[in-house]
Amino acid sequence: MNAPDLPPLEYPHAEPPPPGATIEVARGLHWLRMPLPFSLNHINLWLIREADGFCLIDTGYGDAPTRALWETHFASTLAALPIRRIVATHYHPDHLGNAAWLAERFSCSVFMTHSEFMTAHAVHDERAGFAPSDFGTLFAQHGMAPEQVAALAARGNLYRRGVARVPARYSRIVDNDRIPAGGYEWRVIVGRGHSPEHAALYSEAAGVLVSGDMLLPKITTNVSVPPSDPDSDSLARFLASQEAFAALPATTLVLPSHGLPFRGIHSRIDFLRLHHDERLAELQAAVRTAGASVSAADVIPVLFRRELDLQQRFFAMGEAIAHLNRLWHAGRISRLHAGGGAVRFAA
Repeated sequence: MNAPDLPPLEYPHAEPPPPGATIEVARGLHWLRMPLPFSLNHINLWLIREADGFCLIDTGYGDAPTRALWETHFASTLAALPIRRIVATHYHPDHLGNAAWLAERFSCSVFMTHSEFMTAHAVHDERAGFAPSDFGTLFAQHGMAPEQVAALAARGNLYRRGVARVPARYSRIVDNDRIPAGGYEWRVIVGRGHSPEHAALYSEAAGVLVSGDMLLPKITTNVSVPPSDPDSDSLARFLASQEAFAALPATTLVLPSHGLPFRGIHSRIDFLRLHHDERLAELQAAVRTAGASVSAADVIPVLFRRELDLQQRFFAMGEAIAHLNRLWHAGRISRLHAGGGAVRFAA
């Protein structure tokens, strides 16, 4: 990958705000950071000052440490003013975890796309192919060892640990909707591949993109295949979604959910394209030289060159299936169905 040839990203802020504090990254737009109980140990949230309160983008993981930190912000950052509306970029627990709690506290609406709202309920209620057992079945079909499948099952429904309650109602947003907040107009840009209908927000007047998980400065966004759609070409959808971001001005300040705010949106998109092209080429070469058909579990070492814990292996399996499906849909490898529902790939 010719990453050194790409212009480096620029970081206006060298450090994140400390717990309980914020940084104003644009007029009336405040950055706060909340902890996560994972190896990825933080999420960035965004508060937009309104005349009579705040608009909040994403809510943090629904656990006691995050809610204790929210109590600090209620007294200091919000200065007793209410949250007037919540925008959830997508259904993942670090983004939606406190939405119901905050909406109830402030009697406000939660704005999100239809697919994200329905998927949140499906995962929480273990319906429509989103139960832990459904993931276990998918991963077993793709070669995950029985003891690892059993270990995943033993964890139960982790989503409920981060999202105790899903909002019972919502205000629907769709691609290209306009949301007024803080004297700016924010255009909804829907992206796919990381989640079904992820909503990023762009303000031309502010020169700001709240990118959620669709565009991150350091790590690459997880792109997986869900059990409900096992033939999905999630990676193609993710890469196609980048086209909307590539059309934004080079000066755009990108506010990601993880990492530091940055400028250099086109450089980052070019890097992601090169990265996935390289990974796909390596994966295709590994399938060709295997001498026999391979499973997604077999090729994890090609994509991830480090030891993985159980949670990381969960994401790695989804990534491996997504990359193999991309090669299969592109006609670069074949997909085979073996006995017992096993899925394998060959040159």
